[in-house]
Amino acid sequence: MNLSLTALLDAGRRQLAAWMPTVPPQHAPRARRGFILAGLGLAAALACQPPAVYAQDWNADRWVGTWGAGPGGPPLPANTQTFTDQTVRLIVHTSIGGTRVRIRLSNEFGSVPLRIGAAHVALRGAGADIQPGSDRVLTFSGFPGITIPPGAPVLSDPVDLNVPALSDLAVSLYLPGTVGATTIHGTASQTNYVSLPGADFTGAATFPTQRTILSWPFLTEVDVTGGGAAIVTLGDSITDGTRSTPDTNNRWPDWLARRLQTVRDPVAGVNNVLGVVNRGISGNRLLSNPPEGSLAGRSIQERFDRDVLATAGVRYMTLMIGINDIGNSSATSPVTANDLIAGYRQVIARAHAKGIAVYGATLTPFEGAGYYSPEKEVVRQSVNNWIRSSDEFDGVIDFDRVTRDPSHPARFLPAYDSGDHLHPNDLGYQAMGTAVPLELFRSIGAAGLRAVPKLSGSAYK
Repeated sequence: MNLSLTALLDAGRRQLAAWMPTVPPQHAPRARRGFILAGLGLAAALACQPPAVYAQDWNADRWVGTWGAGPGGPPLPANTQTFTDQTVRLIVHTSIGGTRVRIRLSNEFGSVPLRIGAAHVALRGAGADIQPGSDRVLTFSGFPGITIPPGAPVLSDPVDLNVPALSDLAVSLYLPGTVGATTIHGTASQTNYVSLPGADFTGAATFPTQRTILSWPFLTEVDVTGGGAAIVTLGDSITDGTRSTPDTNNRWPDWLARRLQTVRDPVAGVNNVLGVVNRGISGNRLLSNPPEGSLAGRSIQERFDRDVLATAGVRYMTLMIGINDIGNSSATSPVTANDLIAGYRQVIARAHAKGIAVYGATLTPFEGAGYYSPEKEVVRQSVNNWIRSSDEFDGVIDFDRVTRDPSHPARFLPAYDSGDHLHPNDLGYQAMGTAVPLELFRSIGAAGLRAVPKLSGSAYK
């Protein structure tokens, strides 16, 4: 409510004039005084409220995720990063652009409240520095800071900022006191910066770096306004981009995002409005949770609502998961293909219940990896055959076909192998991102979202 004191008093006088004839004459002076004092009290109370910058018309903006990371934790105490009265400056690479921006922070794995003293967002300059004139103060529910309860996320209030597609943003968080990074994405493949202690450096154009980290603590999403939709890439380390070159954005979802911006689909012609939000977590599994203290995230079935359904503008998702379930099971009696298929079906059903199309990705080769066995390879092949032939996904992305050695299909093509026989190198990730059929995302157009086309898996064998 944005009423001035004068307007409130005018409204009060009008109401008093209408009400006074009903008051007995002997009580009129006391009634006038009481009414005026009450009006002044109301006006003063309203005037002292914080500015209602958060009172946005939620129908006016269509928010779409332009970047994201899946959180894990909490780490064991001995492995927990701590910050003492410091600012972290986190670098993220956008997929689509927009004219307004907001961020999502998470204390979902924390056991104590997380205090955010201040937050800023800006276009990145060189290294840890920001571009002049691009710095924006972020607020939370109208306040400059916020305390996030254990187990909860928060959204910042939106700010106006022209965010280009395929650009770097710097998100700066001031953490008063001593804070443990209990909610964190551990494999960022991106250099981030921690300030000298003792002050709030969120708005510093030149950042006073004490040390660097290759993780994203607390930050889980950046949204922009736009008329499109988001693609969530849900998976494990191969979606997370493990063993890709840091600071180069060579994960396969990064290559998909570049294609959506630069390759115009002659049928749809609207690829550039599709954001890509990477929810891959190294070590993640479909059916079970990792050991205590791991940063591998909760199982896909547990984290689905938080990491998929809560993503702004989600309309599509890719699912590449299961190699860690297979690899971490018994060498001679591994998890069964039927167990994994039951898990896939649960994810498909939950996504379809919310109108999200699900594209299944085949599992890439892993012969030679530390947890390989011939019995496990049988399970991988059975799972891939089901993904290709079952017609239960809305489409299939055959990463196995793209990355395998034709002369030895259980192994990676040597040119794509990072060296551990499990993860691709930069060239392999590029091949994967280039292999995703853009036809999967033709169901969005200028008129808005339409029905998702059913694409047979046989088309992508």
